[in-house]
Amino acid sequence: MTDQLQHYIQARRQQKDLLLMTHIVLGYPDFDTSLRVVEAMVEAGVDLMELQIPFSEPMADGPVILRANAEALKTGATVDRCLELSEQITQRFDIPFLFMTYYNILFRRGVADFVGQMKQIGMQGAIIPDLPPEEGADYLAAMRSCELAPIHIFTPNTSSERMQHLSDCSAGFIYTVARKGVTGKDTAFSSELGDYLARCRAATNLPLALGFGVTSRADFEFIRGKADIAVIGSETIRVMERDGVAAVKPFIQGILSGG
Repeated sequence: MTDQLQHYIQARRQQKDLLLMTHIVLGYPDFDTSLRVVEAMVEAGVDLMELQIPFSEPMADGPVILRANAEALKTGATVDRCLELSEQITQRFDIPFLFMTYYNILFRRGVADFVGQMKQIGMQGAIIPDLPPEEGADYLAAMRSCELAPIHIFTPNTSSERMQHLSDCSAGFIYTVARKGVTGKDTAFSSELGDYLARCRAATNLPLALGFGVTSRADFEFIRGKADIAVIGSETIRVMERDGVAAVKPFIQGILSGG
């Protein structure tokens, strides 16, 4: 298949030695604010972005994103409303957007129908952390048919053999988890992490995105030369909650300054 997302990442990497991907929960704290946060992040210079469709049991997510999911659902976020806003976002902003959500959302709507709608509204890929490729044949076939990128996850516990299998089922990039556990907790950016990323690199030809615990310019600088994309999720939500939407753009610019 034509891997449009991978080609984009590789082209951007010709210009920058480390890209930045950010993450929002659609509908948190409301849909208007979601759109303003996306605008602030794009203006600050992020290279691609995950749009999370809220789910009642987001098992890969830590307390910050878990609470954002719960609040979005409580205030009436629906899958249809998330799709509508995502279409507005992809039409308005010229970077790749991916869905991050859980398999029940796809299953309830029909996997092929959901993937077809992703294509129609301009999404470029998806991260479905609770769907292993062995159970996702319909999803993988639909993503291939629509030329969208199914993105799988490496963790420190993943064997090298398993990494190669996940890579074979993936497109776009590989999401490498910096540590065991869920999003939003502290990560030790150390030589041990560097060794793990070298093992990830040996298992795939796809670009590597590193997430879970990236919160500062220092973390971003540590990742430079070890992965292709740094991922910031929970920290931008904390910044927005603490200081408002106006603080998001300078926070991202501070991460990227000199990058």
